[in-house]
Amino acid sequence: MRLFVTGGAGFIGSNFVRMAIDGRLPGLEDAHITVFDALTYSGTLTNLERVKDSPRFSFVQGDIRDSSAVRESLPGHEAIVHFAAESHVDRSVNDSRIFVETNVVGTQTLLDQAMALDIPRFVHISTDEVYGSIDSGSWDENEPLLPNSPYSASKAASDLLVRSYHVTHGLNASITRCSNNYGPHHFPEKVIPLFVTNLLDGKKVPLYGDGENIRDWLHVDDHCRGIGLVLQNGRPGEVYNIGGGTELSNSDLTRLLLDATQKDDSFIERVADRKGHDRRYSVDIAKITSELGYSPQVDFTEGLADVVQWYRNNRWWWEPLKERAGL
Repeated sequence: MRLFVTGGAGFIGSNFVRMAIDGRLPGLEDAHITVFDALTYSGTLTNLERVKDSPRFSFVQGDIRDSSAVRESLPGHEAIVHFAAESHVDRSVNDSRIFVETNVVGTQTLLDQAMALDIPRFVHISTDEVYGSIDSGSWDENEPLLPNSPYSASKAASDLLVRSYHVTHGLNASITRCSNNYGPHHFPEKVIPLFVTNLLDGKKVPLYGDGENIRDWLHVDDHCRGIGLVLQNGRPGEVYNIGGGTELSNSDLTRLLLDATQKDDSFIERVADRKGHDRRYSVDIAKITSELGYSPQVDFTEGLADVVQWYRNNRWWWEPLKERAGL
């Protein structure tokens, strides 16, 4: 299978590419992958260093909003796996324009080119944040979309576009919605890598509000395994939630990271809560489990320890990124 992977130099996309090229995604051991990435601030070729010389890998620097660039690179591929997105909520609160341009217009551009070039398969990677906030229980895939941030609103809009191209044009498209990912190569503006790298440098970590916002944590390897299952066997027009099964408050997560880096509570800096900060996310994964056999495999305690150690060992990767981003 020849895969066109947008955003494949970013955190989750590059992990999917590395796993596929390494033969760690069942059914995709022989996949040939073209990464199509604009290399904005959060995408870096260092994420693809290990696979760059593989005969099954190629890279094109391009913007998903550029229909000519997409049209030139896309022919000959059998599936689009669409990771490319602006994804940092704080940035969307300050300036939402690029989120609409990339997440909505960029997705529409890909959908149009997929139709024009008869691409047989389209998998759109989305987020649980499109559902909004839930006080108790878990969302299944039939829940209404009630996004609360400009980021999640732009992702919800892109989800609906993908669905519309399936219904209107018959595009063989599926959507995945994941919970919060963690793992190596995570850009250090997000909470786990930001907190870990700050603590490794002896700096405080900014904890929003009362710290009791709850997230379900999903190792990026498990997420990519779920995407691989949906790509190969997901039903056209369907949505699949992918979760990790470990719910933690931000306060509890912070204390785990303090323990892992041998720091105490004096390294916590309480900051004003973020505007529109969702209280809790939780996805029901019964559908992808029953239909496709998905289950999370990475134990959170072990996975988090591995991530902390990865950041200890790879300052060469994250220090330049934090410096450029002013973090």
